[in-house]
Amino acid sequence: MLGSDLVMYEEEFKLIDAELNRLLAQANGKVVFLVDKNGQLIAATGETENLDTTSLASLTAGNIAATGGMAKLLGEKEFSILFHEGQRDNIHISIISQRIILVVIFDQRSSLGLVRLRVKKSAEVLGAIFGQLLQKVESGKGAGKSGDSPFAEITDEDIDKLFG
Repeated sequence: MLGSDLVMYEEEFKLIDAELNRLLAQANGKVVFLVDKNGQLIAATGETENLDTTSLASLTAGNIAATGGMAKLLGEKEFSILFHEGQRDNIHISIISQRIILVVIFDQRSSLGLVRLRVKKSAEVLGAIFGQLLQKVESGKGAGKSGDSPFAEITDEDIDKLFG
């Protein structure tokens, strides 16, 4: 699907952020965030003030990788949904488009059934957004080597004149 470096455009980021906020409200969650499988935090919303989201994103990706290893040992491609239940908080983790990890942290104000229902709908929306993003990235690659880079017109001669 997406390569190791995720390219994000403002238009798609706004759509993703809006969907995460919608999911947070509809699932009655505490925190919702997206991570790529490399552990890079893409977006987060909710009660993130007291959370180390960078570490949580990295650990989530590690969890998915470890679970992927278990799945292979059992002859499965992957386990696309994970759930961790704690005394106060619960974590629902799902894989979208084989590349993106959606995480919902919730407490007793919500239920696993509600979260699963809302995540299923949001996964479809987010999958479509990432599909659109992939098409945009691919069409950008086809447009030329440098695309719309502001540095496309700068030559080695220009650099030599600047620093010469």
